[in-house]
Amino acid sequence: MKIEIINESHHPLPKYATPLSAGMDLRANLETPVILHPFERKLIPTGLRMALPEGYEAQVRPRSGLALKKGVTVLNTPGTIDADYRGEVCVILINLSTEDFVVEDGERIAQMVIARHEQPELIEVEELSETERGEGGFGHSGVK
Repeated sequence: MKIEIINESHHPLPKYATPLSAGMDLRANLETPVILHPFERKLIPTGLRMALPEGYEAQVRPRSGLALKKGVTVLNTPGTIDADYRGEVCVILINLSTEDFVVEDGERIAQMVIARHEQPELIEVEELSETERGEGGFGHSGVK
């Protein structure tokens, strides 16, 4: 698959860190560093715009190292970029730590996964088929 992308940033295009990586790193495209205070959220630009093929989405997800080491994550994870969106890809970062976090220009702030999706036809019915689980929800399988 090929994806058309416009890079208005001053950083290289996203790329996969290893041959089997599912996500490619997104970098902050900033004129000046951005400070995220504890429990603050901000929209961070990447300088990228793209045209995804029909039937695909780009999912913006947290970077695990940034989340573990700094408490910084993507707020609406996964963020969805639809195939018909042509605007700049931005990342909603939130600082869940108790210390300020400075987002620097070029910093890897999230990862992007390209995924196929379907648009099913919804059929309204009066009842659903029975299953062993039934309406068992959160915690239905017990502890351990």
